[in-house]
Amino acid sequence: MIEDGKIFIGASRNPDDSINKPEYLDLKFGNRHGLVTGATGTGKTVTLQVLAEGFSRAGVPVFAADIKGDLSGIAAKGEPKDFLTKRAEQIGFSDYEFDQFPVIFWDLFGQKGHRVRTTVAEMGPLLLARLMDASEPQEGVINIAFKIADQAGLPLLDLKDFTSLLNYMGENATALSTQYGLISKASVGSIQRALLVLEQQGAEHFFGEPALKISDIMRTSNNGYGQISVLAADKLMMNPRLYATFLLWLLSELFEELPEVGDPDKPKLVFFFDEAHLLFNDAPKVLVERVEQVVRLIRSKGVGVYFVTQNPLDVPETVLAQLGNRAQHALRAYSPREQKAVKTAAETFRPNPAFDCATVITNLGTGEALVSTLEAKGAPSIVERTLIRPPSGRVGPLSDGERQQVMDKSPVLGLYDDDIDRESAFEILAARAKKAADAEAAKRAQEEAAEQQPGSTSGWSLPGFGDSNDDNQGRGQSRGRSSGYQRETVVEAAMKSVARTVATQVGRALVRGILGSLKR
Repeated sequence: MIEDGKIFIGASRNPDDSINKPEYLDLKFGNRHGLVTGATGTGKTVTLQVLAEGFSRAGVPVFAADIKGDLSGIAAKGEPKDFLTKRAEQIGFSDYEFDQFPVIFWDLFGQKGHRVRTTVAEMGPLLLARLMDASEPQEGVINIAFKIADQAGLPLLDLKDFTSLLNYMGENATALSTQYGLISKASVGSIQRALLVLEQQGAEHFFGEPALKISDIMRTSNNGYGQISVLAADKLMMNPRLYATFLLWLLSELFEELPEVGDPDKPKLVFFFDEAHLLFNDAPKVLVERVEQVVRLIRSKGVGVYFVTQNPLDVPETVLAQLGNRAQHALRAYSPREQKAVKTAAETFRPNPAFDCATVITNLGTGEALVSTLEAKGAPSIVERTLIRPPSGRVGPLSDGERQQVMDKSPVLGLYDDDIDRESAFEILAARAKKAADAEAAKRAQEEAAEQQPGSTSGWSLPGFGDSNDDNQGRGQSRGRSSGYQRETVVEAAMKSVARTVATQVGRALVRGILGSLKR
């Protein structure tokens, strides 16, 4: 049942439960995205594992989030179990063999995988505002902060850099508002409080260096299998907004960095977005529109995005329309919303005259799904009631010892495990503040010394004028003028001109993409 250029998903069956035919996902349509839906316990994770194994075996790198830890078993060779061999016999899968796949484990917290980070600058204002659940005025201040940092050459690497920049903006709000628009000290303060909450939730682990290189999740192993990057997300799910924002950032990085390739024979990377409803929950309209735009355009860069969620209603219709390959596991239809979900799911498939989709969806067994994939000329196939094939890797999690053994042999071992803290906005702004404070102190000391020196004068006098009371008054006025505006020297003017030119060039060099991440 294994064919070149295709991923074997399972076998469809007839209304009398006899086996109909094998069902495949054509690799040349693998970048046309997909959707795996179904209620808890219906077999979505196994379907995800089957697809990930198929792509890996075809030499396609895979990135997937592991919410419960079950997906980690894909790194170990499968073990004979009754329910696996029974399913293989049931669908006539005589070629069934156990196998293990090359896996790189990642973890934002560095506990169950290699550290994965990005910088605040690479995250961009839109996604950072989403992460902080910022209001419209707060989002405006965040955009101004990134504009100032980009133009002034202030690297925003971690949260302390962004906090320092906000402190600077709060202290100079009046002056900056005339150039960039209103900067409310109240908005700055609320953003700072939101940053404190993020730090308490562990977001500081995500921001910093070394930042993840996209090339490191697009590797192939020595035997030609695509590396499967598995993100440990059990702890990350304690902060669902951070989880969703991280995967969105990764998607935007792929979109901005990868070149156009059209429709290749197989995808360059397949990206599985588990618990996809978290991406769209309470998301502002502008973000949903941009996600739709990225999903629509990223397929031409060879990237397939597969959303995994319980309910098809979790995905907006505009995004749902972009998902060509679908596996629908069982849904329950007790509440009005669940009944609507069943109807929506049934209507999205190309009908099969042999059965009614809406009725079958509520009666599917575990490990059974309605499957429709793209076939010749990219048209969706007639939906089939399909028994999903058993995976070749282990079904279930690795032990801590087994996971560590995989990490010790990882191709990225030592690249991301240690923090790097180079000079950035925090250090630059601290140095500027110290320099300004030292200059002010020196100026005050100079003025005090001049006032204490007998017969000293800070003004100028003409011959014959200097001993009268009027002259003393004039000296006082001169001292008053000396602390006000002074004409800048030619050197100072030249330095300011150079600084403005550099800032302008930096501002032009930093261009942001659809989701606000930096273009390189």
